[in-house]
Amino acid sequence: MIEPHVPAPPGIPPSWGSPARLPVRPGLGRFLVLAGAFVCAACGLVYELELVALASYLIGDSVTQASVVLSVMVFAMGIGSLAAKRLRCRAAAGFAAVEAALALVGGCSAMALYAVFAWTGDWGGLWANGPRILLVTFSLAIGLLIGAEVPLLMELIQRIRRQDAGGAVADLFAADYVGALVGGLAFPFLLLPWLGQLTGALLTGTVNALVGGALVLGLFRRDLTRRGRWLLVVANLTVIGLLAAAAVLVDDFERAARHAVYGDDVRVALRTDVQEVVLTGGTDGRPLNLFLDGRLRVGGRDERAYHEALVHPAMNGPHARVLVLGGGDGLATREVLRHPGVRRVDVVELDAGVVRLARQDPALSALNAHAFDDPRVHVTTADPFRLLRGARAAYDVVISDLPGTGITASTKLYSQEFYGLARQVLTDGGRLVVHGGSVSSRPRAFWTVETTLRAAGLRTTPYCVAHSAAGRDAGFASGPDRTASRTAHALQDWGFVLATAEGPAPRLWVDRATGPRLRTLTQAGLAADARAAARMRVVGLRASTLVHPRY
Repeated sequence: MIEPHVPAPPGIPPSWGSPARLPVRPGLGRFLVLAGAFVCAACGLVYELELVALASYLIGDSVTQASVVLSVMVFAMGIGSLAAKRLRCRAAAGFAAVEAALALVGGCSAMALYAVFAWTGDWGGLWANGPRILLVTFSLAIGLLIGAEVPLLMELIQRIRRQDAGGAVADLFAADYVGALVGGLAFPFLLLPWLGQLTGALLTGTVNALVGGALVLGLFRRDLTRRGRWLLVVANLTVIGLLAAAAVLVDDFERAARHAVYGDDVRVALRTDVQEVVLTGGTDGRPLNLFLDGRLRVGGRDERAYHEALVHPAMNGPHARVLVLGGGDGLATREVLRHPGVRRVDVVELDAGVVRLARQDPALSALNAHAFDDPRVHVTTADPFRLLRGARAAYDVVISDLPGTGITASTKLYSQEFYGLARQVLTDGGRLVVHGGSVSSRPRAFWTVETTLRAAGLRTTPYCVAHSAAGRDAGFASGPDRTASRTAHALQDWGFVLATAEGPAPRLWVDRATGPRLRTLTQAGLAADARAAARMRVVGLRASTLVHPRY
């Protein structure tokens, strides 16, 4: 039963403190408001997760991006809650305006962030930080709007039926938190795999606008003037129309943005269960480049120099059984198979889609010499850490060709615990080789890898190989090095660590007499590489562990 009408104090609009005139029973009206809070909370968390996911992909270092988004957004929510106090006297109109703005800002945030990344990456200066600036801006704006929701919803609930403050807060927060749970689960298991980040954000914004507008127009339309109702209808239809138009054009936008990032010769672009995979070139004499989540993983111009330096020093000695960790492109396996005496190669790759592409794409399979068709090669789709924990086989050589230490998801694969597991599967005298990133541009990260290997009980020999800046990325950059064309003669390097569990530190050696004929690697070059790496050593570093990553 609705409470009797209490006249508003002088100077306060009639809607302030007076019971709402609802077209439904108060109990149903209260339920509908809580249902609206549930949906709006789900949409808010989707916006939050979408910003974290896209920023991690575009900028890198998911821990930093999640920390920035969450801390800025929570701070802004507090400011938004305070600001909403001024709207309580017009709670219905205020809530409708907040939801329309939130739907537009949150729904378009992914496209805007991707556009800034794609079209300003080459400009340098302040624009080089454009994605970071926009990430903070969107986090602030979305946080302000989400923070304004709860006070306004609380006022609407109390206007339907007055209850004690504690009970009203409990009911509203229960709906809010359960909605956040649903949104948090829907993003990774439904929206991301089925719709992708851009379309998923646009659909979420549409749902947000529909629910916010329907709640106010359906339950609280009598609180609005005739002009206010028309303004609300026009505003929501405009927002939904903009989001729908963006959804229709999203495929064209994504293709244009992809060409801006990777160039005009994008040949394959797909989203696997793990990451985005892009192939460029590989036809008409153009070098083939493979990008995984925006990071250059194979640079066709000098990939052979990388893989020869990674594989062949470790193959000096017994090499009947070889384990390749990562290397889903098949290029490290190609080099392993060039050695006589190899009887079995086990490849452990997390992304089955990359292996499938390496088998089926004509250019990539030709580049890896159809390595995965060799009967000696056995591919397992698994997390390398998990597989090593249960491994019982012993290997003469273990080759770690994994994503770089600057990628948060990969830090466990450069930990003391991981190298301890790798040590357990080595035979007596077996060798482990690790790609540790650039020695010159990220010396602390590289020498932390070497320190961590030694902490796991391995004897180490570090070395590095110089390469053109246009070649394979060290694995840390947030995206392809699109400045490389302007600095083609600049030299960078790949850093490697060769390690063994038995005897002295392994000797860097390539057998030119009985081994395969190498195009880029020489014994004199290896010795010079080891001396160059030693001159850049960083001392006093501590090992990286699972609970204390130091990269």
